[in-house]
Amino acid sequence: MSDKNTVLQVEPAAQEVVLTRTFDAPRELVFRVYTDPHLLPRWWGPSSLSTIVESMDVRPGGVWRFVQRDKDGAEFAFPGVYHEVSPPARLVTTFEFEGASGHVVLETTTFDEVAGKTQLTTRSVFQSVEDRDQMVASGMERGARESMERLAALVAAG
Repeated sequence: MSDKNTVLQVEPAAQEVVLTRTFDAPRELVFRVYTDPHLLPRWWGPSSLSTIVESMDVRPGGVWRFVQRDKDGAEFAFPGVYHEVSPPARLVTTFEFEGASGHVVLETTTFDEVAGKTQLTTRSVFQSVEDRDQMVASGMERGARESMERLAALVAAG
């Protein structure tokens, strides 16, 4: 993957993954695009999959569920709950892959303004190192980098 702007930190024996990406845009714009259910299918996940937003209630206690579909029609669903929504600075959500139900990840995403740009940082805390390692082995890095590239292009378009 050619994306050198996205940094994914996976430390040995840690239960977390930290993703960092800087966008050349104000954080209000990045936050808005990140949380817009109409725009999310244009950037979330690999471009080889289509993304359907079944629900996305961006408020504390609100639920979200996205379904991705491959070219053969196979579906992969991801649900979660918004625990904190503090526009345009912070989101705290859970993330789960329904194919591995019960393995819930707690994600904290911050949108920090740095010299007129936005540094997005997502800290994903897994229930175990084994859960983290399985997610990383599933192609998490490739998917995260592609998502961030697609989000950057969408943000750049305004």
